[in-house]
Amino acid sequence: MKIDAGLFGALADVPRLARELEAQGFDAAISAETASDPFLPLLLAAEHTERLELMTSIAVAFARNPMTLASMGHELNAYSGGRFVLGIGSQIRPHITRRFSMPWHAPAAQMREFIQAMRAIWRCWYQGEKLDFRGKIYTHTLMTPLFTPTDTRHGPPRVFLAAVGPLMTRVAGEVADGLIAHAFTTPRYLREVTLPNLEIGLEKAGRSRSQFEVSCPLFVVSGRDEGARQQSRTAVARQIAFYGSTPAYRGVLELHGWADLQTELNALSKRGAWEEMGQRIDDGVLETFAVVAEPDQLAQRIRERVGGLIDRVTCTIPFASAAQRAAYMEELRSA
Repeated sequence: MKIDAGLFGALADVPRLARELEAQGFDAAISAETASDPFLPLLLAAEHTERLELMTSIAVAFARNPMTLASMGHELNAYSGGRFVLGIGSQIRPHITRRFSMPWHAPAAQMREFIQAMRAIWRCWYQGEKLDFRGKIYTHTLMTPLFTPTDTRHGPPRVFLAAVGPLMTRVAGEVADGLIAHAFTTPRYLREVTLPNLEIGLEKAGRSRSQFEVSCPLFVVSGRDEGARQQSRTAVARQIAFYGSTPAYRGVLELHGWADLQTELNALSKRGAWEEMGQRIDDGVLETFAVVAEPDQLAQRIRERVGGLIDRVTCTIPFASAAQRAAYMEELRSA
């Protein structure tokens, strides 16, 4: 199992943080599109590291178009020497239409076409094929030498697709190189929903699971003392409540018989009752969605939870020492 770490903070701190992650033995640095651009930190990280993979998890695809992401993916992969992974996701309709002022279509079908369009653009750049992509949503038929990249030694980046529902998961298996499961998932959901639908997509594309990576961030509740553990519990419970309020993730709660909780959380979110939402996450729900353990037991608990289900994990661990971190990594890598 590969072990990835978040690369978050001010841009001025990124070179130091990236070097530290590489020195500590992490496999990839992850940048997310939250309150900042997801690509700029990875450009700095590429400049200041040699081995570390660099991944967006995620960049919002539907806030852009296939040409812009194909170009960004090419540039970062070329500059990093082939270390970039373009992790993309659809986001949900309110963000696409109201935050980004972009049109919304059937998301799984749109995402399939989006990735197919990027691959057509890359085939034009790397293999010299004529650009002639004509889809229902995207059309790309013009490419001249002036706009064609010349540094093509490393080829296109790998594409990982964030997916929760069955349809998007099948699209990931069909057209992507990896799947980014949401932190708001459970081992049961992975086994009963995610992986079976992934296999459907892989089979449609004539590929095997060995040619594909599943990445999953995990909620972790831990701490070096009781105060830290309680603070961790409160923060994670609020995150779980926030995601649980989203209709797009209702299926995960339904699988566990908690559909009514989703309805309740959604109603509270519309009132802005964020603190109260976190209080509705009891220990049973918390332990279903999060790894809850002492720091020295986390690696074992993570192995028990997702070993054999995923290929790479991202989570924040309160390491007490470098030796503890090294032991944690060694144990997880053998999963």
